[in-house]
Amino acid sequence: MLIGLSWPWLAVLMALGLALDLRLGEARRWHPLVGFGRLAQRIEAALNRAPGLRLRGVLAWALAVLPPVLLAAWLIAQTPWWLAALLHAGLLYFCIGLRSLREHTLPIAQALAAGELVQARRLTSWIVSRDTRSASEQELAKAGVESLLENGNDAVFGTLFWFLIAGGPGALLFRLSNTLDAMWGYRNARFLYFGWAAARIDDALNWCPARLTALSYAVLGQRRQALACWKEQAPAWSSPNAGPVMAAGAGALGLALGGAAVYDGEVEQRPPLGCGVAPQGADIVRAWRLVAMSAALWMAVVAAVALPWLLGGALHA
Repeated sequence: MLIGLSWPWLAVLMALGLALDLRLGEARRWHPLVGFGRLAQRIEAALNRAPGLRLRGVLAWALAVLPPVLLAAWLIAQTPWWLAALLHAGLLYFCIGLRSLREHTLPIAQALAAGELVQARRLTSWIVSRDTRSASEQELAKAGVESLLENGNDAVFGTLFWFLIAGGPGALLFRLSNTLDAMWGYRNARFLYFGWAAARIDDALNWCPARLTALSYAVLGQRRQALACWKEQAPAWSSPNAGPVMAAGAGALGLALGGAAVYDGEVEQRPPLGCGVAPQGADIVRAWRLVAMSAALWMAVVAAVALPWLLGGALHA
């Protein structure tokens, strides 16, 4: 038994949680991750001060992440199996963001197709930290594709991986850790030491799912090119997990990503990703399809493994 249910049943609940996300999308009001973000801001304001910033960062991570994860695990362990199943699926629904990726990126492609550059810049600014105020169509398309590829891992596949490992509490652990990395994992004066623990823990939790995501992109795209880009380009990328995901995804799509981007008014030259042509607005749609097909691939693989267990159990019942 794994946190209230056997693994094959967690596979069934993974399909349910994913279906809920695709049908309902993100909660428009009272989303738990929004509340968690506010809590994290308060914890950071209270603890991010010298001395002992790294130790304070570890404590802050523990205070933000462990109570909700342990509470979720305790509730599941104390409830009947049917309620535990609902809690598992509900936690996955709140943690995963496949439909959110589509809703935040496809409108950028639509705006670019309609020639509405100002609207495309505004929409892109909602999903990336780079400066989009004077971005060209090609730069906006590149930002949209890069965001889809990277967040495919962060918002979807990492969550699914840890759900299969530890159910709803595992998905919650990953998503909260990833959220803290997005909030605190910066190499600047404010977070260099305080955010060290959040960044390193996220790297550890992301290591395996990131490489499975990169492999999924490669299998469903231009495989040889994707694997070559992964091998040759990922080591140069600053993130040990975003590098494989984005290099393999860019290679799978036959696109040239990376390169110059503006952050805080300064041009940052990033290592190249992928190979081929520069992205256009329509490539955002292609990137979304790659993420969606990868999700379908994961579901197919999980179903192929779980169904014999479930059918065998039914026959022996």
